Order: sequence, then C-alpha cells, then structure tokens
Amino acid sequence: MSIIETDAVLHEAHRDNHTHRDVNGGWLRPAVFGAMDGLVSNLALMTGVAGGAVSQQTIVITGLAGLAAGAFSMAAGEYTSVASQRELVEAELAVERRELRKHPKDEMRELAALYESRGVEPALAQEVARQLSRDPEQALEIHAREELGIDPGDLPSPLVAALSSFGAFALGALLPVLPFLLGATEMWPAVLLALAGLFGCGAVVARVTARTWWFSGLRQLVLGGAAAAITYGLGTLFGVAVG
Repeated sequence: MSIIETDAVLHEAHRDNHTHRDVNGGWLRPAVFGAMDGLVSNLALMTGVAGGAVSQQTIVITGLAGLAAGAFSMAAGEYTSVASQRELVEAELAVERRELRKHPKDEMRELAALYESRGVEPALAQEVARQLSRDPEQALEIHAREELGIDPGDLPSPLVAALSSFGAFALGALLPVLPFLLGATEMWPAVLLALAGLFGCGAVVARVTARTWWFSGLRQLVLGGAAAAITYGLGTLFGVAVG
C-alpha cells in the first residue's frame, strides 16, 4: 500500500476520490423505474394473454397497446407526482422567505442555536449565523438545507421526470414486442429477449448504486421471470375457464 506523504498529494487524492454522484436529480429514479416497469408489466401482460391460447396478432396488439398505455400513464403519474412535490417545497420556501424578511433576528438566532447544538462554541455560532444571514438568498438556502433538508437550487423537474419515465417505459416495453415485429411466430423469443433485458437493466443500475452487477441483474431477472410465469399460469387458467 502506497503512503501519501505531502499535503498537496493528500489534497489531490482526496479531491479525486471524494466526488459524489447526483442523488437528487429528477431523471434517474423515473428512468430506472420506467424501464423495469415497462419490461416486467408488458412481458407479464403478453405472457398472460399468450397463456389463453390466443392468436399471434392478438399478442402483438396487446403488447403495443400495453406499451402506449403504460408509457403515457407513467409519464402523467411522474409529472403529477414531481410537480406536486415541487409545489409543496416551493410553498415551504415561501414561508421561510417570509420569516426571514419579517423576523431576521429570530431566524439568525435559530441558525446560531442549530450550530451550537452541533458543537460549535456559542460566540462562534452567533458570528457564523450573523455573517451567513447578511445575504437573504444565502440565508434562505442555508435554512432550507438545515430545516427542510432540501437544496432550493436543485429541485427535480416534473418535465424531466415525465420524459425520462415515458422514454424508459416505452423502451422497456418494446423488448418483448420486438421479436414479433421482426417476424417471430412464438412467444419464447420475446420471453428470452425480455429476460435478457431485465438482467441488463439490473446490471446497469448496479453501476450507479454500488451493487455488484450480477446480483442486481439476477434480482431483476428473477422478479421479472416470476411475474411472467405467474401471469402465464393465470392466463392459461382463465383461457380454460372461458373456453
């Protein structure tokens, strides 16, 4: 093991190894969730219909309808969810901004008390709070982070969330339909491609979550495969019952 000898090297090593990924952005969660949901739900939908011994045309139409309906539903849901969350945050920020304007000294004492509770000496805590409170926008940002746990300058975008969710769901849902569009006449190529896609998505997710690629891939493969198997069984039972 090499030993870092100088402050300069230590600083550079710390800088290179202490960077963080963006964990507050509005695209990663809906994109990952959308792709997984598109794959699993459309694969399960198509295998469920296939279990009822229907025609190939019916399976393809079912898959395309599931893709369109699911993508629009996911996008609308994500947009509404993120927009509502953002509006709530902005309302709380407005409350904090009003308090900073009406009661600046009280807010400054509140900030100083917070630093004191974290071990800063009282005199130093008061001085730090005083200096930070000179800029109203900076004071708002600090109070928002300390009291609400949010960064006012890094709120998720409803549009980004919706577009990410729509595109990811559509891409995931397309995989089980793709073999039929390319000329397949049986269900098994669609199942194999979808399961491979689930494993691949899980492995990609591991790149940003620090999980091992094979564990994350196998987890998604097992969950998606189980959903497809269960719905196929249900489709078979319903098909027999209806027939």
